[in-house]
Formats: sequence, C-alpha cells, structure tokens
Amino acid sequence: MNQRPESSKPQTEPPMELDQEAIDRARNDIQDGAVTPSAGPWVQKIIGFLNDSLATELVCVMRYRRHYFTASGLSSPAIADEFLEHANAELSHADRIAARIVQLGGEPDFRPSGLEKRSHAEYDESTDIRAMLRANLVAERVAVETYRQLIRLIGDKDPTTRRLLEDVLADEEEHADELKDMLSR
Repeated sequence: MNQRPESSKPQTEPPMELDQEAIDRARNDIQDGAVTPSAGPWVQKIIGFLNDSLATELVCVMRYRRHYFTASGLSSPAIADEFLEHANAELSHADRIAARIVQLGGEPDFRPSGLEKRSHAEYDESTDIRAMLRANLVAERVAVETYRQLIRLIGDKDPTTRRLLEDVLADEEEHADELKDMLSR
C-alpha cells in the first residue's frame, strides 16, 4: 500500500515590511553617523576585522614598494612596474578600508609597532625576482582567502562593508592571476 506523506502545513513567511521603530530610533544618536540601530551588535567586530585588513594592505604596500626598488635583472623593469602598480592599488584599498572604519565609528590602526603582527600577509625581503614574485603571489592568495571568509562572515550584517570587501577581493584576484602569469614565464 502506497502511503503518501502527510502534507505539512505551508509555513507562512513574516510580513515584508520596514521596522518603523528602528527608523524612528535612527533620528536619535546622530553623532553615530552611519551607524544606526540596524547595524547590530557586530559593528565592533567588523571594525576589528577591518583593522586587520588595513594592516594586511599596508604590509603589502611596503612589500611591493621594496620589491619595486630592489628588483633587478633583464625582466625586472616590467616586473618592477607591475610591483609599483600593485603597491598603489593596495594603498587605495588601505585608504578605503580606513575610511570605512571611521564611518563605522572606529579608529583606523596605523601603528607601525603592531602592523606586521595584525597583518594576514607577510613582509618579504627577497632579492631574487622569482622569489619576489612568489612571495607576492602567496600574499595575494592569503588576501583572497581572507577576504572571501570575511565576506561570508559579514554577509548581510553590513552590506556596505561587504561590497567594499568584494571590490577589494576582485582586485586581489586580478593581482594573483597577474603574478601567476609572470611567475610561469
């Protein structure tokens, strides 16, 4: 005998409407700027993630600039130019991240003393061009993985920060592809 599973009652979704109380609360605490009641309890955690990302970007700027100035060999002018281009992109990322930290009511942490410790990527003092390419590729891959994880963690908790990180991620993926191509030549 074929028995049909009991039909379950359709689940009703909550009504799709704005939270008027949160909108009314947004009229208060105007000193908080963009941080409104719906920002939730995770703002400080997101600021911490962003400060670690800021440290990562700044370490990458320094590593790329060092490699730009110290690259030597037949292929070095073109590769050095690429290092400088990446350094400038990383600096732009750092600026955008620092601005977002301030927008969220935090303070960007530019203290040199803890920069390398807070960074997900490592500084590198290689003198061989292939070692420089490899170190930069490793750092870009670490950045790609870190930003992917942050994007997943933040999700819809902070759409503006998520979009910022998605933009940065796209640049980091492009950098990784360029470095991979240069390394395979």
